[in-house]
Amino acid sequence: MKAILCREYGPPSALRVESVPEPHAGPGQLLLRVEACGVNFPDTLIIEGKYQQKPPMPFIPGGEVCGVVTALGEGVSGPAPGTRVAAVITHGGFAEAVAVDAGKAVPVPDGVEPEQAAALGLAYGTVLHALEDRGALVAGETLLVLGAAGGVGMAAIQIGKLLGARVIAAASSEQKLEACRAVGADALVNYSAEGWRDRLKELTGGEGPDVIFDPVGGPYTEPALRSIAWRGRFLVVGFAAGEIPRIPLNLALLKNCAITGVFYGGFTRREPDRNRALLTRLYGWVAEGRLRPAISERFPLEQAAAALEMLAGRQATGKLVLLTHPRPAPPHPG
Repeated sequence: MKAILCREYGPPSALRVESVPEPHAGPGQLLLRVEACGVNFPDTLIIEGKYQQKPPMPFIPGGEVCGVVTALGEGVSGPAPGTRVAAVITHGGFAEAVAVDAGKAVPVPDGVEPEQAAALGLAYGTVLHALEDRGALVAGETLLVLGAAGGVGMAAIQIGKLLGARVIAAASSEQKLEACRAVGADALVNYSAEGWRDRLKELTGGEGPDVIFDPVGGPYTEPALRSIAWRGRFLVVGFAAGEIPRIPLNLALLKNCAITGVFYGGFTRREPDRNRALLTRLYGWVAEGRLRPAISERFPLEQAAAALEMLAGRQATGKLVLLTHPRPAPPHPG
């Protein structure tokens, strides 16, 4: 089968398209014929040796897949071959076939396209876990999304709106902010402009946002935290800016606020039943037409390096997806 191999840590350009033996479904596993695989920021870290998990070399990156079951391993009773499922994994997705733990596979309902299912797992799963489970966001509250034009940021805008929040999108350019408006943001803040905290204060009537979703880190975290509302919840999601900020903890004291970590990968491993319920809910929203994943680019499998370079360079607006057998894009983006 065709796969993208990482033989040594390095940039996306070091990855190679190679023919490798097809995996087998081991005990407790399903074998999938991969149709689509999401491209995510952790993929850029794992190929550079900067992620929490370090698979033995050589390995295939790719952490979320959608495909059709072709074989069941020992001890697995279903889903039956021919069933379309999606799964969040650590690596192995950038290939034409992958073996996944059966407990991680969630059936994809009719009405959900493979690329949509592959775009939901990590980004939208992270967001729903973050906003509802960790941030206790409720209808009527104000949500600030940093890095709002990226795949996870756009997911946060969409899920925030579904949960009934007023959503303020923060990004680094007017073009990115317009993309945020297009997926439902109620208000926009350009955090590359001087005085962006004043703009945020104006938008919240001086109170600040109730929940802050931060997948960026770097120089944006502390100013955002200083702007949070009384009893606010600051969600630490990631550090796409490349710097892990050092926060003066007196800020949490002064605002009586919570700084809460969001490690979706740990959640999927430690609480698999809750994660399956979360993903099933997301797929249901898509099937019902309430949610349309913000997919901005579709790449053939062979162009995985180009997709990762776009993501690492913060040039992506929305979600990127690899297709093992590309089809014409749908008439409307998403």
